Amino acid sequence: MVLCRWRLEGGDLSVMLPLLHADEHLVAIDKPPGLLVHRTQLAAREDEAALQLLRDQLGRPVWPVHRLDRGTSGVLLFALSPEVAALLGTMFEQGCMHKRYLALVRGWPHEDAGLIDHPLARDPEQPSAGQPMLDAQTRWHVLRRDEWPVASDPRFPTTRVALLEAEPLQGRRHQIRRHLKHIAHPILGDATHGKGPLNRAVAAFLGTQRLWLHARELSLVHPVTGVPLQLQAPPDARWPASG
Repeated sequence: MVLCRWRLEGGDLSVMLPLLHADEHLVAIDKPPGLLVHRTQLAAREDEAALQLLRDQLGRPVWPVHRLDRGTSGVLLFALSPEVAALLGTMFEQGCMHKRYLALVRGWPHEDAGLIDHPLARDPEQPSAGQPMLDAQTRWHVLRRDEWPVASDPRFPTTRVALLEAEPLQGRRHQIRRHLKHIAHPILGDATHGKGPLNRAVAAFLGTQRLWLHARELSLVHPVTGVPLQLQAPPDARWPASG
């Protein structure tokens, strides 16, 4: 197993990133929370990102073919040539990838499973008014329900949380985060769609502050060899439950 090392922001802890799969055409890594996929103008001061680290580790250029939010951990796929990047990009656009995520959310859904069918504006960072609304569906089901001794509101001494598996049928930006907020079960640690007091209370309870969203599995047919691939990244030991 090939590993690369990066430093957590503001700390000395080193994290090893395993390669989940590598061949002459593509490579997949297990991205930790807090690591950018690639540098952007909004994070110009960041010294490290997955693309640059992987390029240096392999000693060759790599091309990102999809995104994970900075706070999201799990399976992240890169191509090793622009031609394969184009093939994989088309597969993502056409919905030929099967993605499964774990999400820790606030509250207990009334049902054990469901489908969120709710169009989303193209750019979540801009007002929705005037933007094209894109079809978006996310399947989900409950893996576990818990009640934690976490009080973010003096009226309630405990907090109900649920571990969900979520399957986005498209790849809209922040799709799972926006959809789970839409059904009133925001992901814990989500600074944009959640509630600050609860996020802070959960971080103190669990001893770590992060977005509790993990890309557990990515299934696809290899664009060159035609061999089915099932890329998996189990949640790390900091997850309070994995289903």
